[in-house]
Parts: sequence; structure tokens; C-alpha cells
Amino acid sequence: MLDKNGIAKRIAREIKDGMYVNLGIGIPTLVANYIPEDIQVVLQSENGILGMGPFPYEGEEDPDLINAGKQTVTLLKGASIFDSAMSFGMIRAQKVDLTILGAMEVSENGDIANWKIPGKMVKGMGGAMDLVASAKNIIVAMQQVNKAGESKLLPKCTLPLTGVRCVKKIVTEMGVYEIVPEGGFKLLERAPGVSIEQIRKATAGKLIVEGDIPEMVI
Repeated sequence: MLDKNGIAKRIAREIKDGMYVNLGIGIPTLVANYIPEDIQVVLQSENGILGMGPFPYEGEEDPDLINAGKQTVTLLKGASIFDSAMSFGMIRAQKVDLTILGAMEVSENGDIANWKIPGKMVKGMGGAMDLVASAKNIIVAMQQVNKAGESKLLPKCTLPLTGVRCVKKIVTEMGVYEIVPEGGFKLLERAPGVSIEQIRKATAGKLIVEGDIPEMVI
């Protein structure tokens, strides 16, 4: 099965030349390290960066340059820095082509829950609500099962929702899935060495398997 970097590396293959891409907190931030060198992509961070680069090398960190997850980042040539009002204006105006988010749960209808766990203190939903409401395309990067071994791909989310029917594709440590219009997780690719049976056991929602499912190319 893939580790977090493997998930990020596979998602980087979904990014196309010329895209404006927002990377959420968690696994999505790792995607910046794996964007192919032969394409031009502009990464947007909701705290006010356009033209974000990969993580800095150790010893080259600038504490004033951080992403939405408060991790130190780099800037590419021509990058811009601005306030969060401008940043969310870009997001709400649908200027971002692709949003990559983490999630705690995703339903077979494409609902996403990624901001609150009951009983735990959180400051608020943050920018996730604006992102899922405005994004042209949403890919979720997540672990398919929790620490208790329970599936996070569900018939219906149990946690408070961030957005409804908004997720298009999911990449986990086990596979790549597409949310189909009628509802269901359509398996597109398997992680190297992972069987269909393992994936069935780790998917609580409706799983659609059609034909031979290829292994991911990382």
C-alpha cells in the first residue's frame, strides 16, 4: 500500500499544464514536491500565495513563508503574496481549476467531511467550505481506513459535512476512485500489490469494479 508521499505522487499525475491548483492541509501539501518539471502549474495557498513552490531544503526555511497548514514553503519566480480576502475572492470567483483536499470521510455521493470531529475543539471550518463550494474540480487525498481499521469511504458521512456532492475523485493508499453520478466509488486503479478483495473489505460504501483494474503507475 502507498504511504502519504505515494498518494501525493499519484495525485500529481492528475495536474495538467497551465492549471491553477489549491493544495489543502495534510497530504495535499506534499503534492507540490512531485509536480512534473515539464509542465507549468501555479499553486495557490488560501492564506495568500500565488506561485507557491515545493518545501525548502533543511536550513533554507524562511519562517515568514508558510502555507495554510503553517508549513514553511518556497516561492517560484514571479510569485505574488496578498491578503486572505484577495485569496478567497479568487477561490469564490472560481479562478482555481483544481482543489486537492484531505478528508476524514467521503460518501458514495461525493459528500465530504473534513473539518470537525465531535468532542474535539476546532476553531472553525476554515477555508474548506469555500473551496468545496467553488472549485471546478475536487480530488481528495486520504487514508482509506482509520486507526481502528474502519472504512472512511462510506454510504453516508457520519461526521459534520463540509460539502455535498462535490468530490470527483479520491486517491488513497489502496486505490484511485471516481464518484459516479448515480452514487458509488468506481475503482479506476489499484495500488501496487493491493488486491480487489482487500479493497472491497476496506470500502463500506458502494464499490463499483468493472473489468480488469490496472495497478497505479507512480
